[in-house]
Amino acid sequence: MVISQQGVAATSQALASQAGAQTLAEGGSAADAAIAANAVLGVVEPMMNGIGGDLFVLYWEAKTGTLTGLNASGPAPCALSPEVLARQGIQNMADAGIHSVTVPGAVDGWARMHARFGKLPWKNLFRSAIAYADQGFPVSDIVQKLWDAGASSGKLHTTPETARVFLPNNRPPREGEIFRNPDLARAYRTVAEEGPAGFYEGPISAAILAASKAMGGTMTADDLAMFASEWVEPISIDYRGWRVSELPPNGQGMAALEMLNIMDARPEDPDGPLSPAEMHYRIEAMKLAYADVYRYNGDPRHTRVPVKELLSKRYARERAALIDPRRANGDVGHGCPSTSDTIYLAVVDRDGNIASWIQSNYASFGSGITAQGMGFELQNRGAGFTLGPGHPNALEGGKRPFHTIIPGFMQRDNWQLGFGIMGGANQPLAHAQFVSNVVDYGMNLQEAMEAPRFFKGTSTGCDVSIEGRLPSRTIRALSEMGHLVADRPGYAQEMGRGQAVMHDSKTGTNYAASDPRSDGAATPEPI
Repeated sequence: MVISQQGVAATSQALASQAGAQTLAEGGSAADAAIAANAVLGVVEPMMNGIGGDLFVLYWEAKTGTLTGLNASGPAPCALSPEVLARQGIQNMADAGIHSVTVPGAVDGWARMHARFGKLPWKNLFRSAIAYADQGFPVSDIVQKLWDAGASSGKLHTTPETARVFLPNNRPPREGEIFRNPDLARAYRTVAEEGPAGFYEGPISAAILAASKAMGGTMTADDLAMFASEWVEPISIDYRGWRVSELPPNGQGMAALEMLNIMDARPEDPDGPLSPAEMHYRIEAMKLAYADVYRYNGDPRHTRVPVKELLSKRYARERAALIDPRRANGDVGHGCPSTSDTIYLAVVDRDGNIASWIQSNYASFGSGITAQGMGFELQNRGAGFTLGPGHPNALEGGKRPFHTIIPGFMQRDNWQLGFGIMGGANQPLAHAQFVSNVVDYGMNLQEAMEAPRFFKGTSTGCDVSIEGRLPSRTIRALSEMGHLVADRPGYAQEMGRGQAVMHDSKTGTNYAASDPRSDGAATPEPI
């Protein structure tokens, strides 16, 4: 772990962590540092995040002891509907292209966080990001591999503008090569000088609308100008003496909490977190929770999501009773409760304020569509909708889709801990594994982040991916129980990339961890 009396910024890329730590040293709050780091990540990890994407935040304000939630996810264009798609012969929700684009929420979310919790001038927060976009930065190892994957998928050839910006010399940049994005520097300068109005009503808005019109999209100026982030009340459970919090729907945080509730119905395994019995129970708990989140989750402004019922301890005991301790279940159904690619970063400042912060374009390079002359791609969050009528997540104009990205937070006594592990459907189960490692098995932040993880993207089937660092006896035992185990590399990207920070309010000491599955670092504030 990194341990410091000053603040710490933990992100998936060392340059962004440094920008966050520098902002803290200039007197910035955790919110200021998170914005600065997030802006840099939009430059150095463009396939993962940026101002064309959405944002979710859990923010701990130390002086009031208050945890605040922000949902800065944008809706589908008001004119988009299943009927519009049907007239174009589209029967399934696109996973890329213009009809997957929803209103980008990140910039409005940054502005609202800064207005409420910021200390430094707004325009100061973009200096590092503008410099890296203008002057360039050397592409790091894992980012280069992700860039290659995006190019191999063909998405970077969606439009000539996307290829021009992200395939310099007609190929992805190689590790160590300098990549410049002066168009993005221009966009950041506009945001720095004009605030969110420069994005949602100014020249950036015009570039987004021009790209949409050229591709046959339905987004309008009103869709952008009328967008507003939403302050929301976090949802939480008690897990063995720790209060664990997530954001409410339309995100999938309730799946992490339901999984923990199911795990709480059985004591931790005396043979440790990597034992066959513990791994089997975690996998089966995940399937039950995911079956429920895929059935019931949606935009609560448009449909009732039974969060309270799904997170009750009684319901968790009912679901836990379905787990066979000897056999894997490949056909898990949802219960009947009675009435992402992404970046995650965490910052703690010297006062103990904590930003648990996640921001995403969804799939690698989002929709594949780049705003003309602005250097950033638009997200493909609309791919999270279903076209099935009557489903709580069915596509409607003005409605937010099911979101995979979730920030986490946990607290007990004098300890406050912000954490997150990005990676699409991986996130709730990775959150639950991290929490259990800390609470049940006494791991410190870095141990809990580095511990071997499993991943399963669906609630059905017996397939499961597991990092090969698990004991061979555990993998053999899981196979004998009926799990179809896919062995993954020691620190697999598939398992997500996490960060964590923790504050001890008695001593004022801060702790932080950064996942070795990324190019990142936990960087303390210099003095």
